[in-house]
Amino acid sequence: MELTLEVNGMTCEQCEKAVKGSLEKLEGVHGVEVYLDSGKVNVTYDEAYVTKSLMKEAIEAQGYEPVG
Repeated sequence: MELTLEVNGMTCEQCEKAVKGSLEKLEGVHGVEVYLDSGKVNVTYDEAYVTKSLMKEAIEAQGYEPVG
């Protein structure tokens, strides 16, 4: 499955690494692409292992705000 999240608060390369790293640690996440200019994060994942709410929690734990 593929999901696009909108994330507020990402402003730099370090933000991108923090968000990407937190999502990649989740079991079932296969790929993460972060687009700083648009604030979008594309996640490829296996829905048998991970949910959208788990992904949002991982992003929030890094201090960013997932929207939608």
